[in-house]
Amino acid sequence: MNVEPQTALQLRNIHLPGAAAFWPPAPGWWLVALVALLLLGWGAVVAWRRYRIHRQRNRVLAALAELESGLGRERTPEVLARISILLRRLALMQFPRERVAPLTGRTWLAFLDESGGGDGFCHGPGQVLASGPYQRSLARDVDVGGLSSLVRAWVTKNTGVLR
Repeated sequence: MNVEPQTALQLRNIHLPGAAAFWPPAPGWWLVALVALLLLGWGAVVAWRRYRIHRQRNRVLAALAELESGLGRERTPEVLARISILLRRLALMQFPRERVAPLTGRTWLAFLDESGGGDGFCHGPGQVLASGPYQRSLARDVDVGGLSSLVRAWVTKNTGVLR
């Protein structure tokens, strides 16, 4: 039996494997998708918080601008009382209630200085907030511009991060 060499080996041509299937993806791609979704969710939460902080800051600054214009025109103790109420509401939103709620007078001003006012509330134009709202009329030497810039700086500093 004499068999030809080619038929005896029965060689076939090289066949390449088929293309990889699109679905289901490999486990590594599932991991990449999960990480991407987590990052997307985290980014959405951060963006939402920033939006809320920005909106809150704009609302407070708009209310402050309205009060400042009233302080420039009317110069009444009521406007000072409304500025103090605005500061207290913002402080209650940003700091623990047990820390902020009982404060009055000089301790309130010391808290405002400690939380972002430098020294402007106890020894600067902000000291009018301790007794000014309770007077019959404002003194002529009240530094309206200094008080406005001090309050605006405190509001801007304390609406930047929700605690």
